[in-house]
Amino acid sequence: MTGRSEDEPGADATRAIGVDRAKRTSIAAAVALGALAWWVREAAIGALLVFVVLMLVMHWPRGRGGASGRAPAAEGTQVVWPGRGMKAVVEALQEPGFIIDRAMLLRYRNPASLIAFGTMALGDPISLRFRSPELLATIEGAIASLQPARAMLEERRPERTWQAEIVAIPPHQGERPHFFLILFRDRTAELRIERMRTDFVANASHELRTPLASLTGFIETLQGPARNDAAARDRFLRIMREQAARMSRLIDDLLSLSRIEMKRHMPVATSADLVAVLNKVRSQLTPLAAELGVTIDFSPPAEAFVVAGDEDELIQVFSNLVENACKYGESGKRVEMELSRNRERGERVIDASVRDFGPGIPAEHVPRLTERFYRVDVGSSRAKHGTGLGLSIVRNILLRHRSRLLVVSRIGEGSVFTARFPDPGQESA
Repeated sequence: MTGRSEDEPGADATRAIGVDRAKRTSIAAAVALGALAWWVREAAIGALLVFVVLMLVMHWPRGRGGASGRAPAAEGTQVVWPGRGMKAVVEALQEPGFIIDRAMLLRYRNPASLIAFGTMALGDPISLRFRSPELLATIEGAIASLQPARAMLEERRPERTWQAEIVAIPPHQGERPHFFLILFRDRTAELRIERMRTDFVANASHELRTPLASLTGFIETLQGPARNDAAARDRFLRIMREQAARMSRLIDDLLSLSRIEMKRHMPVATSADLVAVLNKVRSQLTPLAAELGVTIDFSPPAEAFVVAGDEDELIQVFSNLVENACKYGESGKRVEMELSRNRERGERVIDASVRDFGPGIPAEHVPRLTERFYRVDVGSSRAKHGTGLGLSIVRNILLRHRSRLLVVSRIGEGSVFTARFPDPGQESA
């Protein structure tokens, strides 16, 4: 698209016609004046002078472009297609770029725009592709005012958000701009992160505000009506202690999540045996399981299941998974942990699974389980001292370990949470 511009065939034909016409006129003048000089000897010198003047008038270069037979564009004449240099600059841009004229007709587009927006025919109105009233109104305003402008374009399929910048391309001195550049910048990821940050702050503030309000209310009651009520004081102090513990758990999880996210992209330089990790998790959580009437079953395999991993972080992963299984699958009375080697797309993997036999999780909730503060049942989660951050912590730790979390759940049958790791043994296999 950087080669011959679309107006060049017409211009070549016009120049050819002009040159041919000039040749015929020159020949006719030479014949006529030559005949005059032949018949009237006294007029020979005058005929020669007339012929020289005529040739100078017809063939003298006319300003810039005269040597090629192209006269300069008159003031106010619309230039239809951009020049090669202009197109080369737009083609070098990494973002989608379009050149349009004053009538908002597409005159050029770069390869990046083809990938982002699909095919568009040159000469068509851009309104055929971009049906956003806000964007089109902004482009019209920029063309009318000759001032830079910006507009947002939101697309649903696929879901993307673009920021469009419209600027006039400077013309030759004294002329009105013929072309305008529309440059699109993809803001999808940036805005998604901003929304996540906003939601995170709002959720964290809400989770902290509730126990703080409870504490404030009980303190005011103890200072007022219940000042001398010993039974009420003991009951309120117990509740206050529970609320303070809730805030402490939330703050601990927030700090843990923050630390993990900061080093999520740092490679793991150590190895860990998942057999030892699961044994430690079972030992640590057996007292909690006993309080809930749940047993934790794990039959350690004879062979080692070594993965690239930080043992402390992996203990945190499986502690979260087993604790959730004990609390939310309490009705099943049993939690099973299992290690196995499998294959995925021809690659060997190690699966570490935690299974409960509780009520299960409705299918519509499964894709969102690892979101921060997401809960299937808010009341049940808070009653069981959940912060809504446990599975988000699990997800981020597994990302650092180049692993992922698989969730399978059936209503009435329970849930299986599987951490899938690359098998380092496949390199030597």
